[in-house]
Amino acid sequence: MTTPATTATTAKIDAHQHYWDPSRGDYDWLTPAMTALYRIFGPRDLAPLRERCGVTRTVVVQAAQTVEETRYLLALARDDASIAGVVGWVPLDDPQAPELIADLAREPKLRAVRPMLQDLPDDDWIATADTSRAVEALIAHDLAFDALIFTRHADALATFLARHPALRVVIDHGAKPPIRDGDAGWSAWADAITRFARFPQVCCKLSGLATEAAPGWTDATLRPWIEHLLAAFGAERLMWGSDWPVLNLNGDYERWHVCAQRLLATSTDAERQAVFGANAAAFYRL
Repeated sequence: MTTPATTATTAKIDAHQHYWDPSRGDYDWLTPAMTALYRIFGPRDLAPLRERCGVTRTVVVQAAQTVEETRYLLALARDDASIAGVVGWVPLDDPQAPELIADLAREPKLRAVRPMLQDLPDDDWIATADTSRAVEALIAHDLAFDALIFTRHADALATFLARHPALRVVIDHGAKPPIRDGDAGWSAWADAITRFARFPQVCCKLSGLATEAAPGWTDATLRPWIEHLLAAFGAERLMWGSDWPVLNLNGDYERWHVCAQRLLATSTDAERQAVFGANAAAFYRL
């Protein structure tokens, strides 16, 4: 990925957040028992949090495995300038996927798609499913691919990446490192990150880490994981995201934003501007 020239006025972009309305009925994972999350979250809820952190635009990411939710997010985006792009969902192994992608791509703010790989019963699905025609359509329409994975998906995703070198891919949430497990899960995760970073078409999101940590996390808790992501991908291929409102389960918007800034304090101004905005703008063609 080529990072655009950055200046002191580079706009901050939140590269990963969600909006949803549980009454729509297609969020299989979102239940009334999740009291912190089971309500409508929309642009008005995020606006004051963004403003306090100087974030001007966001990329809103799908949270339901339906085309209907993608159209719901695209409708929100049409009416809200703060939504710079939408990461939607399509059934990539459906024979009609190329036509569906072409239809959705008429919406200028559709910038990527995301199959929810972490929730699929088959960890190897992305390597074995017949998605080639859908991927060709994504490339043809200059759309990217968000990979929502755990370490256990590393082999399958690496196979997929090798098969499609022209597809822009971003690893969501740093591949969800097992932060709660400490050293027990470090080696396999760190090796997977190093492996992914060898693919030049792959970027990674600095997001979702607080959710993977135990309650009471601090800068010190997250530092080694962030340092490895930075060492593997470099500032030119990392992009900061909040994962709000999921973040509310174990943190808050401002706390995570400030933490990430502190942990990148030794980077140059240009590198921080890249991570906090310019990389997302380049990767998602915002």
